[in-house]
Amino acid sequence: MQKITNFFTELMRRYLPDPFVFAIGLTLLTMLLAVVVQNQAITALTTSWGSGFWALLAFTTQMAVILAMGYVLATAPLTERLLDRLVVRVSDPRMAIIVATLVGGIGSYLNWGFGLVVGGVVARKLALHVKGVHYPLIIASAYSGFTLYGLGLSASIPVLISTKGHPMQDQMGVIPLSETIFSPAMLLTSLVVIVTLPLLNAWLHPKAGQPVKELERNESVEKQPAPVLDIDEDNTFASRLNNSRLLSYLIGLIGMGYVGLHFYEGGSVDLNLINFFILFLGIILLGTPIQYVEKLNEGIRTIGGIILQYPFYAGIMAIMAGSGLVNTFSHAFTQVATPETLPFWGLLSSFVINFFAPSGGGHWMVQGPFMVEAAKTLGASVSHTSMAVMLGNAWNDLVQPFWILPALALSKLKLKDIMGYTVIMMIWVGLVYAIAILAWA
Repeated sequence: MQKITNFFTELMRRYLPDPFVFAIGLTLLTMLLAVVVQNQAITALTTSWGSGFWALLAFTTQMAVILAMGYVLATAPLTERLLDRLVVRVSDPRMAIIVATLVGGIGSYLNWGFGLVVGGVVARKLALHVKGVHYPLIIASAYSGFTLYGLGLSASIPVLISTKGHPMQDQMGVIPLSETIFSPAMLLTSLVVIVTLPLLNAWLHPKAGQPVKELERNESVEKQPAPVLDIDEDNTFASRLNNSRLLSYLIGLIGMGYVGLHFYEGGSVDLNLINFFILFLGIILLGTPIQYVEKLNEGIRTIGGIILQYPFYAGIMAIMAGSGLVNTFSHAFTQVATPETLPFWGLLSSFVINFFAPSGGGHWMVQGPFMVEAAKTLGASVSHTSMAVMLGNAWNDLVQPFWILPALALSKLKLKDIMGYTVIMMIWVGLVYAIAILAWA
């Protein structure tokens, strides 16, 4: 096992550059394909690229909001207290691995930004509390639960295509969540992953007598100092408003009231509603307006990659559409796939593409157009095919450094410490997803 983990760790260290480099490289590769395959002039491609570069600003904002506000929820005082109560009940190393996986997985199912942070937080707490737990594995285990976001309430592609006005509505219409993440097949797949993945991770824990790397108990055991709030010593009117619980609770309850009315009147879940909900829930949990602002400012540091890379993916989408590459790729898929196997090919190709476009939304802008065209040509299920692309994305995320970085920042580990474990987890999850997609067909 150690040789396997070392091999994959070294492979990733040598050949995986920064995700922004991927975005640049994929842009150049798409242009090259358009010139070679479609005989397009470089001037026309450059015009298409520049014209479409800012086409995803609304979607970019939606994704940034999910991550930043998910961070707020994961680090709110109430969340911290709940995690502390959970941690003190755990004493066995393998049970700690299971708990870390479940917290990361369930958190990611509810909201990927929340799960990405809360998994790392609880893993570190467990590593400090439980003697004998292998620290790199518990961090990897908590992160492995992130794959469940592809089946959950903030799954980028299903939630996007269920939202009216999404970028590909003219091509595929609006697909309700009942046909993707809430379909019986995907609900069963979620259950299989949430049951088996923690057991696999616990099995990976070093046996008695094998070396274990524990978290040093003197590593930041003391709590971080509380943020300095904007409270004036003379208790001014402005200060009282900044620190008013009444204001936070009042606007928070109004926000929750809107969500309740939305469902009462038959409304559905979409990206805007999810962001609306986590915004006002966070305001309630933080207690005062100024505390929410302080915590959100911390979370905003996590969204740089999204803001930087999404415009490049929009430009890639514009090149593919304007050059005819969408139709060419679609035709290639129709030559090797049937209506039943197209989603499976979509799963595999999505896994590969996610190395180059590691964000679910940006990934969909690259792969979605030609997969949807192939589905329409073959008469395959568009919702099934779209969900296969989502699962390929979530599958690859287990070995995608772009998303592992937050876990590494929280744990103070290096990529080489955990990548070997996540590769083993990726193999199992890929098997589950492949069987699910084929059986669904």
